Amino acid sequence: MKLQRLLSLVRKAVDDYQLIEENDKIAVGISGGKDSLTLLYALHELQRFYPKKFELHAFTVDLGFGIQDFQAIQAFCDGFSIPYTIIPTEISKIVFETRRESNPCSLCAKLRKGALNQAAVASGCNVVAYAHHRDDIIETMLLSLIYEGRFYTFSPKTWLDRTDLTVIRPLMYVAEADVIGFKNKYSLPVCKNPCPVDGKTKREYVKNLTKILNLENPGVKDRFFHAIISGNIPGWPDKKEES
Repeated sequence: MKLQRLLSLVRKAVDDYQLIEENDKIAVGISGGKDSLTLLYALHELQRFYPKKFELHAFTVDLGFGIQDFQAIQAFCDGFSIPYTIIPTEISKIVFETRRESNPCSLCAKLRKGALNQAAVASGCNVVAYAHHRDDIIETMLLSLIYEGRFYTFSPKTWLDRTDLTVIRPLMYVAEADVIGFKNKYSLPVCKNPCPVDGKTKREYVKNLTKILNLENPGVKDRFFHAIISGNIPGWPDKKEES
């Protein structure tokens, strides 16, 4: 996927759900994966022409495995003149040694979000941008249906009353296949996920299930996404009407 196409989809999400306001200071969570690096690239390029001015500050929550090298991400941010902060934590120790979680992903995600939000507030940010793409939104909906019995998924925009932060998801219209294409085309400095359960989760199961469903029923992912967009999910903001 070319940059122009990525920017078109991100701009559509930002406009449809009014994700960015004048003078927002946006904290971008950078895991080191393809999704978050693509998001940072897109928001940096959007800054050049978007009518509402905003700032960016990149953050990485270091889970404490001690084997992840963030130098390439630092250089990536330096190239865009975006401030970059690494947040040291002992999340890996808490999850895998202290708590010995049978379902580590839930606690890890909660602790990561808490660390990121705390650092964002301390740095004067009022918005946090997550890199959840279209496939993430579809898979979360299926996870919710299968394991919780409710129709729910990530919202494009959520206000967190405890921190007074607004969470946004500008990649919501971008398919994972396009993110992979963008990563390859623009040689993004992806850092391998050091988590020992990476690829062995319920989310991975649902990801594979979705692929099978789409192969057997071409276009099913498009229909799933349409159902989400038009599904009046509680907490979702209203979509801006086109003028």
